Amino acid sequence: MNKSIISTENAPSAIGPYSQAVKAGNTVYISGQIPLDPKTMEVVEGGFEAQAVQVFENLSAIAEASGGSLSDFVKVTVLLSDLANFGVVNEVMMRYFSEPYPARAAYAVKQLPKDVDVEIEAIMVVGE
Repeated sequence: MNKSIISTENAPSAIGPYSQAVKAGNTVYISGQIPLDPKTMEVVEGGFEAQAVQVFENLSAIAEASGGSLSDFVKVTVLLSDLANFGVVNEVMMRYFSEPYPARAAYAVKQLPKDVDVEIEAIMVVGE
């Protein structure tokens, strides 16, 4: 299998033993992104919407480093600390994606790293 590690300074560096993304063939598996500013590695301020925007910016940077864009996403998994934020995630997601949308799952979880309110991971296919 042709496997490579994707890394970019335009997204937060890993805060554990994992890669920002792994490309296997034409498929890219992007690790869960939380709302960290890649320059400061601090959680962005401004509430839930600002956090969601930062997560999509981080995903976009990794997608670009992988040779693609958000339009190449085929699956997104959204983890939320509170499902009350589901509507805001939808609104923010519509700023970054257009039809046809990727498949998606959304879950409420008890807690996320650094006590953030949102984490999103994605799978994309490039070069087909």
